[in-house]
Amino acid sequence: MSLRRLSNKAARRIFMDRHALLDAPRGPADSASLLALIERLGFVQLDSINTVARAHDLILFARKPQYRPDALKRLYEDEDALFEHWTHDAAIIPLSYYGKWQMRRARDAAKLRTQWRSDRRDGFEEQLKTVLDHIRLNGACGSSDVGKGEKRGSGGWWDWHPSKTALEYLWRSGALHVVGREGFQKRYDLTERALDPKIWATNSTSSEQHTVEWCCAGALQRLGFATAGEIAAFWAHVTLTEAKEWCACALNNGTIEEIEITGADGSVKRAFARPSTLSDPAIECAATNRLRVLSPFDPALRDRKRAFFLFGFDYRIEVFVPEAKRVFGYYVFPILQGERLVGRIDMKAFRSEGILRVRALWPEKGVAWGKGRQYALEAELERIKHLAGVDKVEFDSRWLRPSMQHQFG
Repeated sequence: MSLRRLSNKAARRIFMDRHALLDAPRGPADSASLLALIERLGFVQLDSINTVARAHDLILFARKPQYRPDALKRLYEDEDALFEHWTHDAAIIPLSYYGKWQMRRARDAAKLRTQWRSDRRDGFEEQLKTVLDHIRLNGACGSSDVGKGEKRGSGGWWDWHPSKTALEYLWRSGALHVVGREGFQKRYDLTERALDPKIWATNSTSSEQHTVEWCCAGALQRLGFATAGEIAAFWAHVTLTEAKEWCACALNNGTIEEIEITGADGSVKRAFARPSTLSDPAIECAATNRLRVLSPFDPALRDRKRAFFLFGFDYRIEVFVPEAKRVFGYYVFPILQGERLVGRIDMKAFRSEGILRVRALWPEKGVAWGKGRQYALEAELERIKHLAGVDKVEFDSRWLRPSMQHQFG
């Protein structure tokens, strides 16, 4: 029997709707609105790079242009509506999901103890009790408050001193809770002191079976359609085997079906979806033509292969690529307009000069960069400059580059 099929247009619209990108960015950015948005997305990735705005701020701003960073800080640190932990990377997550992270904390406790022993982080296990005692006595602290005089690791991303590694381990495994950040540096406190006992107590957490169900169902809801691998990768909690077993069970009981998805190049792949997906209201809703700049860590782009399949947009962040080998630039932002990713822009905020400087822009192949699109870009940059904390936008000479179709290996 042939499978039902989503056209590429329909698939894009469903995907964009699930990522809150189908409608025009608008609405308040108060605490209730921000929390509802984060719950819709599932989580928001945190990242420290601040060439224009940090990833979490630009992710929220792209959907709520009234957003300013203080609103997230207030929701996180003052109103205790969010917590910080890991998905595929560090993320800010609704506190109502805290119990669903118990399985992750337990698995991290076993995995990281073994992994970090072999990652040049010698001595952190000997500091676990010392760090806990320090926080119990002195209150919340950062990594600079512990490990005075300790030797750091051998370099690179692993140059934590043993007490910093102990802090991270105790946080990832659940004994500590991040209560906020100062200058983007985490502040850790005892979980039992930072959270209401009803939240952190063992009897308020979920069983592994319930957590797997919640993770898989929630991932499919937020992706619209997905393979077992994409479902497993969404929260990065469940294993591929667990996701496959969930899909097989859901397929058997009729709560999902296997369908075909048409890619940007006309190719077709299979995915799982809810039976109502092919009549989803989003299919009949054209995307706003509002141009917006996305974070490289935007949830719509987190799965690079998926973005390439649906949009034909091949993207790689080149932060870790030596400058001479970069194709586009250190931290280049994708540009979304309508239902297409129309280009990528290299820009940076020079805050001491009060300038957002556009250094280069590459339209995607087949995209004409005419007056209308330029006007839309300038309007978006005028909005972004307020988020970036500058007063004006300037374009370097020869900023507009030829269309470029590059496929990263």
